[in-house]
Amino acid sequence: MKHTGGESHTYGKPTTLFVTAISIAALCALLLAQQKPASTAPQAPTTADKINITNAQRMVDQGRHIFRFDTFGSETLWGDALQLHKAIAGEENGGIGPGVSPKTALSVGLKVDVDALPADLVASLKAGKVNLDDPATTLALLKLNSVVGVTAFFDQPGKIKSMGIQCSFCHSTVDDSVAPGIGHRLDGWPNRDLNVGAIVSLAPNLKPFTDMLGVDETTVKKVFASWGPGCFDAELDKDGKGLRPDGKRACTLIPPAYGLAGVNLHTWTGFGSVPYWNAYVGIGEMHGVGTFFDARLNDAKQFPVSAKTGSWNVRGKPDQLTAKLPALHFYQLAIPAPAPPKGSFNAEAAARGRTTFEGKGKCATCHVPPLYTEPGNNLHAPAEVCVDSFQADRSPTHMYRTAPLGGLWSHQTRGFYHDGRFATLNDVVGHYESCMKLGLTDPEKADLAEFLKSLPAASQP
Repeated sequence: MKHTGGESHTYGKPTTLFVTAISIAALCALLLAQQKPASTAPQAPTTADKINITNAQRMVDQGRHIFRFDTFGSETLWGDALQLHKAIAGEENGGIGPGVSPKTALSVGLKVDVDALPADLVASLKAGKVNLDDPATTLALLKLNSVVGVTAFFDQPGKIKSMGIQCSFCHSTVDDSVAPGIGHRLDGWPNRDLNVGAIVSLAPNLKPFTDMLGVDETTVKKVFASWGPGCFDAELDKDGKGLRPDGKRACTLIPPAYGLAGVNLHTWTGFGSVPYWNAYVGIGEMHGVGTFFDARLNDAKQFPVSAKTGSWNVRGKPDQLTAKLPALHFYQLAIPAPAPPKGSFNAEAAARGRTTFEGKGKCATCHVPPLYTEPGNNLHAPAEVCVDSFQADRSPTHMYRTAPLGGLWSHQTRGFYHDGRFATLNDVVGHYESCMKLGLTDPEKADLAEFLKSLPAASQP
């Protein structure tokens, strides 16, 4: 096609592109018209999904059994070395001394799992027909494997010959459904009644501790006596600090082992993750047989005891811990923080408290919902939270962890914060109000405390 000016133009290429564009648009419109809305129904599990689900259930089952019943070989300390089982049995049952009756055992915080007891014994307990003043009854309960966190070993004639402990020794309690200290297990709940120091002091042979710490037995017993119920010092065997510089106890409250899914660092000063602490406690505190390594603890200035004893690098054989860490970790992550009982807090005040928590109180800056700790490296310097650095400086981190808040209602005895220095949640709120200069009114502080009692919320995952 020619124009009068003689200049030649070709229109075929643009026309082809235009037609192609229209064709693509028409095809897209057709496909969109035929497309069905996305289904919101759950998809049937695939073969791979079924494998994952089966594995998850297996891990929970194995982890629960490990958490409740595995000693990791800790009987080498508690029984073979300390000879604590002999003090429990008493002279009349082949041991030494008066023995430990169920009444005494319950008074130092040991718990009894009602689901391990035969029905007739449960009925007798409820009727008050069981002699709780006789150490022989304690041995009978141990034979039934019903004492939470403790496993006793008996010889063929039935005489106790050793004993070990489990994770549940410190990190489980019971619901008191039969009597105080006797009921159904509550795994992950910190046993704030457990007086570890009083229990260990019963041991006929404290030489493992006097040798490790380089002090006499009187000093060891003084340190153990300072702990009291619900408190334990997991750094004593690393730095040897039995008391604070001001003479007060150096132990920390037994922490919860529930509500840890999604939480990075564990325990008060964030030494490490949950599996780190399982290894740390399984080897260093329970004195099981296995492997633990942390070169940070080979610092003679900060950790003179572990540097001397080599407890920073343990290679016990045969290893009875390492292979169990995955399932143990999986089970602990599966334990949710317990929901508060109905009527245990003022719902209207809690709703107001939540507004303050997320706003004026600035609490959610660190306690980020719904984890109520920071995703990531959840640590803060002591000065940031206006407390002394004694406990932080016993950690390689020299910091304090932002503690998750779910289930606070379940352990309101023995105080709050790492060492129980604040008697009530109102005291905790008052401390932060003063520290951060928040300008909260008394009603706002009271509402905040009610909100803390309400966690985890019913809608929280």
